Amino acid sequence: MRNSNNRPQRILLGLSGELSIKGKGTRRRFVDRLVSNLADAMRSHGVVCDIERSWSRLLLHAPDRRVAEIAGRVFGVQSVTLVEQRRWRTLADILSQGQEILASQVVGKTFAVKVKRGEASQKHPFTSPEVERQLGALLFPHSAGVDLKHPEAPLSVEIRGQDVYFGGGRILAHGGLPIGTEGKALALISGGFDSAVAAWKILRRGVRLDYLFLNLGGEAHRDSVLRVLDLLARRWSYGSRPKLHVVDFRPHVEEIQRSCPPSLWQIMLKRQMLRAADQVARMHGLPALVTGEVVGQVSSQTLQNLAVIAAATRLPIIRPLVTEAKEDIVALARRIGTYDASEKVPEYCALAGKHPQTHANPRRVDNSEQRLDAEALRNSVESRASFDVRALDLDLIATADREIDQVPEGAEVIDLRSAHAFRSWRYPGAEHRDYGEAMRDLASFHTDKVYLFYCEVGLKSAQLAESLHRRGVTAYHLRGGLRQALRLAEGQDEALRALRSPALLDG
Repeated sequence: MRNSNNRPQRILLGLSGELSIKGKGTRRRFVDRLVSNLADAMRSHGVVCDIERSWSRLLLHAPDRRVAEIAGRVFGVQSVTLVEQRRWRTLADILSQGQEILASQVVGKTFAVKVKRGEASQKHPFTSPEVERQLGALLFPHSAGVDLKHPEAPLSVEIRGQDVYFGGGRILAHGGLPIGTEGKALALISGGFDSAVAAWKILRRGVRLDYLFLNLGGEAHRDSVLRVLDLLARRWSYGSRPKLHVVDFRPHVEEIQRSCPPSLWQIMLKRQMLRAADQVARMHGLPALVTGEVVGQVSSQTLQNLAVIAAATRLPIIRPLVTEAKEDIVALARRIGTYDASEKVPEYCALAGKHPQTHANPRRVDNSEQRLDAEALRNSVESRASFDVRALDLDLIATADREIDQVPEGAEVIDLRSAHAFRSWRYPGAEHRDYGEAMRDLASFHTDKVYLFYCEVGLKSAQLAESLHRRGVTAYHLRGGLRQALRLAEGQDEALRALRSPALLDG
């Protein structure tokens, strides 16, 4: 729609249909929260905006063209329509002004006109269908015809008192409930597709979130997760100040490896994570946990294993993605804007274990868990770092640049994958080191050497390089892990391309 004479833009917001079924008092409270969240959204982006409210619509007045896009990301808003406001006295005024404003919108297109007339208490000497038919007849000569089901140019007219708003079609927003109307919860976040999308879906239900990140991969892992959370906070968490709690979980991974059978490693890790989340949630009065688990997606997410894992906490666990297909989760990540950041967060690859249990025995799990140090877990939780996510300046989060794409001249190349995977294939000249042993014996690396590490996806190697860097050792890790190592090796030996097999990727 045009913005003639540099007048402020007017954006008509349709409220989520769920608000319309609430009782009068509840609806007023929800709309109050929505208005507050909209104001927060505009302030966050430096937009000056006036908000005019009625029972079923909100009208925004703002000179900034970004206001429509921002408003469309505030939960509780169902639709966004850029409108032109005029005054009217007779039906002829509405029709002539509608033809003037909307004719250019239908040229060469099919169209449909939808008319709404204010609140039920307002009386007009005409009906909505009458306006639709008469205005449609005036616009028809300019168009490619009428299509009431799938018009190329959907047009809207809203008549409120002596004002009429002409819009060139609605843009559907995300609906849902305003954040802050349904309490608060703690979301476990890994930075991957699943946990980010799960958080988005529960935010859309009006729940304010704090986040818990159980760090398995050091500063590089933490910083990549912060970039995902920054998107969730900056684009979708209006009306909320989410806090991120970061717990160093690396010692507990090592303890699980030492104390538990490999077939239970993943289940024990998930149970310890839930125990940590339970403690953080109770410290902050948060009554529920949110996870990105999906039934059947991995071995730890069979129904039996989910039940065994969930027994580690008495708090309710909300799983917004429990029935979703992976491709649908990834598609939603693209839509909400977290895909690119999540794609750069590697999955942790040090606790794969051999022959993981898909139907874990609860008694066996309980017996194994008796070997773990509950006090050490409490200490890790109590010493956690906390961040106000919306106050973070990611440009100030600096880690040394230790991720590279090539092998430095004279570098000692070290493969951190399993011994079985190393025997299947290694980068030419690479040596093998067990990741856990290397982390426990950092003193065995020399300051007069240059090291390059690679692993399955790049997370173990990043953590080891980071730990050595802090000790003054020149150490790098290969961006992309094994795949990049294969690419580099192919450049040296064209025959390698034909010899590639799935065994090379076996962690």
